Amino acid sequence: MPLSEQEQRLLEEMERNLYKNDADFVATVGGGGRGRPNYRSIVIGVLLAVAGAGALIGGVASQLLIVGVLGFAVMFAGVLIAITPSKRAGGAAQPMPQPGAASRPAKPQAGFMDRLNERWDRRQDGRD
Repeated sequence: MPLSEQEQRLLEEMERNLYKNDADFVATVGGGGRGRPNYRSIVIGVLLAVAGAGALIGGVASQLLIVGVLGFAVMFAGVLIAITPSKRAGGAAQPMPQPGAASRPAKPQAGFMDRLNERWDRRQDGRD
């Protein structure tokens, strides 16, 4: 069943808002401009992961539970060290101001879901 024109417009608006909100999320989290990766922690993490895998295999081969568990813990810690970004990279990421943001009023903007719920309520009340 094809979508009506109103449904198509609503779907297009939802897509635009999703892309806008996703870009805002990436900017807030700091997806861009991270700088150089910390190779030292990557190397240390990989070495710990390899050593932990060796201890895990050794613990299984020798049937010593504690050696296997410790090997798994070391391997897990190594992977976390290797993939966790460095906190020295400049602290918390600051969202970049958008052009014209200073001229906008300081009222809080409703989120995507809030606007969608308001639109749904208006439609149910027969105001739209």
